[in-house]
Amino acid sequence: MVMKRQQMRKALILLLFTSIPATLFYVSPIILLMGTSEGIATGSMILFIITFLSSLILGRFWCGWLCPMGGFQELCEGIQDKPVSGGRLNLIKYGVWVFWVILIISTLLSAGGIHSVNIFYSTTSGVSLTEPISYLVYFIIFGGIFLFAIISGKRGFCHYICPTCVLLIIGRKVRNLFRWPALHLSGDNNLCTGCSRCSTVCPMGLDVKEMVEKGQMENTECILCASCSDICPKNAITYDFRN
Repeated sequence: MVMKRQQMRKALILLLFTSIPATLFYVSPIILLMGTSEGIATGSMILFIITFLSSLILGRFWCGWLCPMGGFQELCEGIQDKPVSGGRLNLIKYGVWVFWVILIISTLLSAGGIHSVNIFYSTTSGVSLTEPISYLVYFIIFGGIFLFAIISGKRGFCHYICPTCVLLIIGRKVRNLFRWPALHLSGDNNLCTGCSRCSTVCPMGLDVKEMVEKGQMENTECILCASCSDICPKNAITYDFRN
């Protein structure tokens, strides 16, 4: 049952990845920025708001189960499966996020605020990529992410660059501050045998075994994919909604 859960997760993110030519503009901060410069709330703005609100209950579930960029990087693990260096380099994405926030707020103020809503902004009948030149941009973007993942390690783009990750981390911090029930992983050190299978399969390259042993399962880089839970032979790691 649990391994079927991972098959379902990977099938879902693969499906979302293959749908990117149609849905790219709905997850693009560039389209969001273009919209705010005209005082328009785009589909991407609405999706980012929904994603943030979901993080108040589900943490970074989006990253582990729904993000096509993350799914694409997991496909790259067949070529490069080393964990990222982490450490201070993880702070880079916070700078990227601040940069985008400043740009969005500046353009929004220049436009005098939001005047209208257009979910399908900049699309053709709701489809993102319809022109040959747009596919060139598409391949450049994913080619860059592919190279970055190969060079940096497991989900390197998520660790170092992705501003959406920061948005979800902030949502998780808000939840942790108020301590309402939310999805998280629980670890039982008494059941853990120290086999390290959980750490090996973690797509974010986290030392999950150490997290279980120390009783500190909360980690800003955890995407709640449950790969660690599903590989554990002793069920020492489980999904939980309780505080």
